Amino acid sequence: MNKSELVASIAEKSGLTKKDAESALNGFMKSVEESLVKEEKVQLVGFGTFEVRHRKAREGRNPRNPEEKIMIPASKAPVFKAGKTLKETVNNK
Repeated sequence: MNKSELVASIAEKSGLTKKDAESALNGFMKSVEESLVKEEKVQLVGFGTFEVRHRKAREGRNPRNPEEKIMIPASKAPVFKAGKTLKETVNNK
């Protein structure tokens, strides 16, 4: 499902126009993005949690030249962890 299909589904299920559904979805995505930039968790009970995890700097290998070692810098990674209800729904329990 891509963004336009998601907007159409939200509009159909909520009774909003596609324009309003797209605005709501954009607002949700922007809010989550801003919270993650501040390194805050976004918890939606039953659905899941968005959070930032820190990756340490580490040594790796250059895929073009496996003998060459390279340093991979530390970084932050946005992560989504599914909630119990979502997992159960996906697994048909």
